[in-house]
Amino acid sequence: MAPYDVKRERKEFYAPKNTAWAIVDVPEQQFIAIDGTGNPNTAPLYTSTVEALYAVAYTLKFASKRTTGGDFVVAPLEGLWWADRPEAFTSGAKDTWNWTMLINLPPWITKEMIEDAKQTALSKKKLPTISQLRHFTLHEGSSAQVLHIGSYDDEAPVLHELHHTYLAANGLRPSGLHHEIYLSDPRKTVPEKLKTILRQPVEDLDR
Repeated sequence: MAPYDVKRERKEFYAPKNTAWAIVDVPEQQFIAIDGTGNPNTAPLYTSTVEALYAVAYTLKFASKRTTGGDFVVAPLEGLWWADRPEAFTSGAKDTWNWTMLINLPPWITKEMIEDAKQTALSKKKLPTISQLRHFTLHEGSSAQVLHIGSYDDEAPVLHELHHTYLAANGLRPSGLHHEIYLSDPRKTVPEKLKTILRQPVEDLDR
């Protein structure tokens, strides 16, 4: 039996092909998560956060092989992003960005398994940031979503279209945090070929 792979099991949310904004209904899902603040390109906390998430995710993967749930493919890195001043994202004030970095988990993974994996990973990797990792559930519901191909810095025009054209044209407004899912490894992929899912929970204007 093939390992569980969220990109296969939830194609609509993890393997979309639309490069123009479209509405999807995202169900509740569970993750491991770490919160932080700062420029993702330079903040030591961001680097250690990514390392900690993957350390625990792979520890869970190997532990899960011994359970009835079975093996799974470690999901791509994701991030929820916000700032006290929304213009911080268009002005490039990355030091003021807030983020919650995430990795999606199969439905059979329990909080107890996560805690066990944290302790195992912490004893092996000696990464203090692992202690900040937590179980996290997210139900975004109705969301505007698009597959962006290109550099992270080239997302601005796509997001401008969302907030200044698409939402108003469809009678919608934001109802949650900006969400990104990183389908490409930036260490191995040239910027112009990076694939990133951009997602924005929305609600009707008349709600």
